[in-house]
Amino acid sequence: MADDAAGKGSTTSMPSSPDAIESAIEAKRAQLAATIDELSVRAQPKEIARRGVAGVTAKAQGTVRTPDGQLRVERIGAVAGALVVVAAALVWLRRRR
Repeated sequence: MADDAAGKGSTTSMPSSPDAIESAIEAKRAQLAATIDELSVRAQPKEIARRGVAGVTAKAQGTVRTPDGQLRVERIGAVAGALVVVAAALVWLRRRR
């Protein structure tokens, strides 16, 4: 019952020897240091930008490729056709002036 009150319901027991306690503290300290290092890398603006670019690239790849890696010709053709229409409209508007 004392373990439940001290450990807040935890089933892991505390080491009893000073060397074991010191070893457990060092292990936890190393784990926390690694977590802090990982979080600091993730919070860097360059890393955030890299993840954003990777997400956009993956989404673009998913749009123009099928799950098995084949090009989606119908989508590429539709985009190319839309670009041709926009370009033609811009040329027509410039000549009209």
